[in-house]
Amino acid sequence: MKVLVLGSGGREHALCWKIAKSPKVSKVYCAPGNGGIKEIAENVDISLEDMDGLLDFAIREKIDLTVVGPEGPLVMGIVNRFSEKGLKIFGVNKKAAQLEGSKVYAKEFMEKYNIPTAKYRRYTDSEKAIEELDMFNYPLVIKADGLCLGKGVVICNGKEETIDSINQMMKDKVFGSAGETIIIEEFLEGVEASLLCFVSNGKIIPMESAKDYKQIFEGDEGPNTGGVGCYSPNPLFNPELERIIEEKILKKIEIGLRGERIDYNGILFIGLMITKDGPKVLEFNVRFGDPETEVLIPRLKSDIIDIFEKTLEGSLLKEDLIWRDEKCVTVVATSKGYPGKYEKGKEIRGLKDVDEDIIIFHNGTVEKEGRLYTNGGRVISITALGDTLEEAREKIYENLNKIKFDGMYFRKDIAKID
Repeated sequence: MKVLVLGSGGREHALCWKIAKSPKVSKVYCAPGNGGIKEIAENVDISLEDMDGLLDFAIREKIDLTVVGPEGPLVMGIVNRFSEKGLKIFGVNKKAAQLEGSKVYAKEFMEKYNIPTAKYRRYTDSEKAIEELDMFNYPLVIKADGLCLGKGVVICNGKEETIDSINQMMKDKVFGSAGETIIIEEFLEGVEASLLCFVSNGKIIPMESAKDYKQIFEGDEGPNTGGVGCYSPNPLFNPELERIIEEKILKKIEIGLRGERIDYNGILFIGLMITKDGPKVLEFNVRFGDPETEVLIPRLKSDIIDIFEKTLEGSLLKEDLIWRDEKCVTVVATSKGYPGKYEKGKEIRGLKDVDEDIIIFHNGTVEKEGRLYTNGGRVISITALGDTLEEAREKIYENLNKIKFDGMYFRKDIAKID
């Protein structure tokens, strides 16, 4: 098989790495790819916005399967376009992608099907939103309706800060049209957890659990990022919690997909808050998470191509997902200043000096004349398996000292469990 992966981050690197191991696969392409993906797949210089270009490439090269990494192309309807041409593509269609593409659509879906989530109100008028702030307690959460690369969520602790955030989103348009409609919702207290699932013909089959770290500084301080570390499995996910999630969330989502006539084949990533009142849904994503993929994929023993094909056929079973017992940790090294303003083009040194059992997934790198340079806020995900989380994290932090680039930063408390 010839496989095309769409995207350029750590998630796509992990997918390419796993796909390349399948005996069914003879060639892997990645559009647009990055400096690390180049080692295992052929990078194709086509932008993800260029749907016609991607379609032409897939037809010309007789691609047997396309795998979509990020949410943008899914929301734009790339699966519909490829399917219309008879091309096999792994990812959800445009209608299903609204669960991530619109926070309002997702909240209304949860409300309609009685899926536990935070109480909320939607606004299209900034003045009305500010006028009604006294209805809420602090802290509260403001979300831009559309896609904002993981940055459209703000936690506000006071009225002044809230007004400022509303005006930035709705008047200053810091997120463009994505912030024309906003949601203000109650702040949920508890522990965050990520649950990625394959969805095959509307049937949800959970993967192993994971726990990611969103905030840039140690101790979960500072602004939110796209994710700067992760580990799997998440010790929170005991059999009792899994049973509650199955009954109160997963079954209701399945009912909702049928009720809305959403033909869903692909990934559903459920962001959860485990509160004192039980698990509640923070958000839906319709694709593999990043950095969750970097810790789940190394634990997956099954052939990922088999899983993709069975998902699309509607025949995937829980037994098809076979997992390693080993734990997995990843720590993301970022550029100085991320998630704010940062510089690119810093040479990365020491990657060849790391131990053999360290896996490095590239998030934002570019290769020029045989040298690697930073090309994003999140640069590399240093990943390791171990019999315990402690063993895996120790390997990572020992090896992080061998890697250098100007302004390199990483959290030192990933997977540190008291």
